[in-house]
Amino acid sequence: MDTTVDRLRPELMQIFEHLHRHPETSWKEFETTAYIKQHLEAHGCRTRTFCGIPGVVGEIGAGHPKVGIRADMDALWQEVDGEFRANHSCGHDAHMTMVLGTLMALSRRDALPQGTIRFIFQPAEEKGNGALKMLDFGVVDDLDYLYGVHVRPVQEVEDGKAAPAILHGAGYFVEGNITGEDAHGARPHLGINAIEVGASLVHKLAHIHVDPAVPHSVKVTKFIAGGESGNVIPGNASFSIDARAQKNDTMREIKAKVEKAVQATAQFYGADIRLTRAAELPAAEPHPQAIAYMAEAIKEVLGPEHCVRPLETTGGEDFHYYGVKRPQLKTTMLGLGCDLQPGLHHPRMTFNREAVLTGVKILTCAVLKTMGKNRDERRNAYA
Repeated sequence: MDTTVDRLRPELMQIFEHLHRHPETSWKEFETTAYIKQHLEAHGCRTRTFCGIPGVVGEIGAGHPKVGIRADMDALWQEVDGEFRANHSCGHDAHMTMVLGTLMALSRRDALPQGTIRFIFQPAEEKGNGALKMLDFGVVDDLDYLYGVHVRPVQEVEDGKAAPAILHGAGYFVEGNITGEDAHGARPHLGINAIEVGASLVHKLAHIHVDPAVPHSVKVTKFIAGGESGNVIPGNASFSIDARAQKNDTMREIKAKVEKAVQATAQFYGADIRLTRAAELPAAEPHPQAIAYMAEAIKEVLGPEHCVRPLETTGGEDFHYYGVKRPQLKTTMLGLGCDLQPGLHHPRMTFNREAVLTGVKILTCAVLKTMGKNRDERRNAYA
């Protein structure tokens, strides 16, 4: 397998360079969809696209077991060298290349184990709701296993090593509006000062207490109030809340306490505070069997000493919706060390591009192990 993937290097680097040079932001990945669909069909996939949204699914084989691999497609919109533009600074160009490379490696084999392999290219991971839309279209409903992949910064996984699971935390992101009443600076008793309301809310949020053994945080990340006139007490303000927790149960507790803090603050000041959910991400709940197959693949490709423990990270990832919303689905996400610097979402993020080949090898090995062992398990179950 390694020789096959190494021979694919020129084509894979060409695919990566094309995707890297043509980034598209969330829900706008239509040219990316067309490009990937062309490659899927060129390698024998049955393909499916979706009405009104980007994204494409390819499939080879038939019957069970059914194993999926998911790649995210969208780029970030950020300032790069003084100019705002779409930019692949989260590695999604590499993820797409690895999943296409896995298809290419599998399609060059003389024979594949019995079963179905599905390649899912999902839009809008950066918005936190692309996976939910794929779930609405039922793209994983009949799968037995689903694998994802994400390149990791040097601070988490060294180049040449990999983790069989990424344990992302849950994220809860809301926008809020405070409606009080403007007043003259000399007559504060005649108004409802949105800044005072916001300050009280910040204080309450900072004193939300949950199990200290579970990493978590709740903070206000934006607050806007007032205008040019310094003698006007502003009655209106807008703000953002960013909440994180390493476990879904803890996040549910935090959400309830956030809502309670908002209600108590609004009641005390006589203001109206409205929250609008911007995005929400579940914490990872990977399946032990999926982790085991991925670990076996890492050890076979890189050697046992280069397979590190499942990686706990405070970031969020909508891949985990697949396992949380479809509990029968066995999922895990490969964390690939690749000398990624200075960090994810940095406008000049770089990584060792040779790691793309490593990712293809590990994912291909994981798929083959999963299909082969599940075939044997099914045969034994009916023996």
